[in-house]
Amino acid sequence: MRDTQILICYDGSDEAHHAIDVAAELLGPRRAVVLDIGPVLTTAESFATLSSVVPGTAFEDLNEDDALQRARAGAELAGRAGFTAQARGETAAGAWEGIVDVAEEIDAAVIVIGSRGLNGARELFEGSVSHEVAAHAGRPVLIVPPKGDE
Repeated sequence: MRDTQILICYDGSDEAHHAIDVAAELLGPRRAVVLDIGPVLTTAESFATLSSVVPGTAFEDLNEDDALQRARAGAELAGRAGFTAQARGETAAGAWEGIVDVAEEIDAAVIVIGSRGLNGARELFEGSVSHEVAAHAGRPVLIVPPKGDE
């Protein structure tokens, strides 16, 4: 097993699952942190926080737990693909910012992230986490296109 650790982004999507498989083929067995970034608050939760009934960080804690559950599912897939995988769930206001922060914290040799294959106006409207990560990471980023787009 190689000594360098990688960061694999996993959100439960088919594209994220495919990215794990491609990373295994290209990078071989090694240590990996499988990360899911959840929102600090969803839109509905932000309205609910105005209520005096909702305790402090209840929604953020739930969102972090959800992210960890998805990361554990991704770590299981990564383990089957040959990685020694550790799950990590986080929350962040911007997914790309959370990814870049964790990559820096663990000194990831490379960030692996799937792409939804958006382009043109749709990419501008919906945004591209993978492109933002590549633009801000300051380290190699493996952006894996959806199946059929390679």
